[in-house]
Amino acid sequence: MTYTARCLCGGISLRLEGELAPIQICHCSQCRQAQGGAFAANIPVDASKVHVDSGTELMSEYEATPGKKRVFCRRCGSPIYSARENLPGVLRIRAGLITEPLAARPGFHMHVASKANWYEIHDGLPQHSQGHVPPSP
Repeated sequence: MTYTARCLCGGISLRLEGELAPIQICHCSQCRQAQGGAFAANIPVDASKVHVDSGTELMSEYEATPGKKRVFCRRCGSPIYSARENLPGVLRIRAGLITEPLAARPGFHMHVASKANWYEIHDGLPQHSQGHVPPSP
């Protein structure tokens, strides 16, 4: 399976190869601030299966915390992915960028101890008060 991910302005286009892991819902304060919403919906993808088809020149990165970089489109501001030094070779692609219908579904919530007080979780998925390190994709 091949998926396409695009930023809001369409300047950045990624091609993702293979089946996708379950979506990780992160409620940490940094993800909420970076997304402007109650959580971030991330899909861990092996970096070797992510290909930038266009827009490399539009990709900027911000190191929110030491060892974690967030990549975004400098034209439209769309968050593209994050990468952590302690999880080498894995890019956490923002699920909302993928243009095709997804077979992958949310697998769990993490950092629920710092979730937005105005958002309630009612889906029955596992909840982790802190981070959750998934198996490699």
